[in-house]
Amino acid sequence: MELADRIKSLTPSATLAITALANELKAKGVDVIGLGAGEPDFNTPEYIIEAAYQAMIGGKTKYTPSGGLGELKQAIIDKFKVDQQLEYNPAEIIVGNGAKHVLYLLFQAILNDGDEVIIPTPYWVSYPEQVKLAGGIPIFAETDENSHFKLSPQKLREHITSRTKALIINSPSNPTGITYTAEELMELGKICLEHHVLIVSDEIYEKLIYGNNQHVSIAQLSNELKNQSVIINGVSKSHAMTGWRIGYAAGNKELIKQMTSLASHSTSNPATPSQYAAIAAYRGSQEPVEKMRKQFEHRLNMFYEKLVEIPGFSCVKPEGAFYLFPNVKETAKLTGYSTVDDFAKALLSEAHVAVVPGSGFGSPDNIRLSYATSENLLLEAVTRIKNFVENKMVK
Repeated sequence: MELADRIKSLTPSATLAITALANELKAKGVDVIGLGAGEPDFNTPEYIIEAAYQAMIGGKTKYTPSGGLGELKQAIIDKFKVDQQLEYNPAEIIVGNGAKHVLYLLFQAILNDGDEVIIPTPYWVSYPEQVKLAGGIPIFAETDENSHFKLSPQKLREHITSRTKALIINSPSNPTGITYTAEELMELGKICLEHHVLIVSDEIYEKLIYGNNQHVSIAQLSNELKNQSVIINGVSKSHAMTGWRIGYAAGNKELIKQMTSLASHSTSNPATPSQYAAIAAYRGSQEPVEKMRKQFEHRLNMFYEKLVEIPGFSCVKPEGAFYLFPNVKETAKLTGYSTVDDFAKALLSEAHVAVVPGSGFGSPDNIRLSYATSENLLLEAVTRIKNFVENKMVK
């Protein structure tokens, strides 16, 4: 069978080999500690589960409008008013099957063959693949530890061409956990306005911010930037609802209309019980959200302090999300491995700790470690990693 060229163009996930080996070891009874999780380890708050249950008992299990329930759209609108002081109307909101699905709809709606999307590295693994599936060309703007993994105005200008259609901003970031300040976003925004570049602002980790840092949406900085931006968000990370599959976008009503039309011919509506669960998530108490955030912050501070003690590890301390993204190029050399990917494979096969190689995020010198697991497992994992490195160095 001859497959479509667009499928052939997809880059295999860099996590597949590690995941396959981890599962193979687990099947043999090996005690593997997985630090690759991209989801909270907390269960969905009970009041949200109860709301979904009551909705189903009440017969709310039928189709809804393709773009989401009006009641859920209103809950999202109210959330924007409270959190970012942003005003939207229902025609400017689409609810989809998770933020990933909404991003897919967006790129399909805005890109023609050859259009370019600027993606700062490191990036979330699906950004470039979704751009390619829509016929677009991902243009990578490299950042590193020296720039605190942030895109500079100068670097943005260097990557804009006549084919540039959009810029992706992910704050807080997966995989680095960095956040942009209002001043930094304003500088990037001015350039996008000047060149008529659409800003895709992925804010899915908005509620997971630590220290004295605050989440800022580029859309709240001016009316012009709001009109030039599409905000992507959802309840997956904020309310531990990854499996419920509810994400949404807020932006230009004509764009939202076309995204909704595409959804109507592909997935129809998001799962109805999940939509009622999301309504409860935004209408109910936010205490569980803050409790989870505090626990993640505690883990971050503890895990970071231990991790940077490992020989060769260099890490920019995250300000949000639940990942650490250390540069371990020097560690790989010290332990006799030619690449970080090889180091990560050995770490799994010998120390039984699964991490995600940074090559999948466009940063081959780094690894991503999730601290969305218990404190005891994190302490055991960092002990295993440190012992593995020190033993390899001795040899």
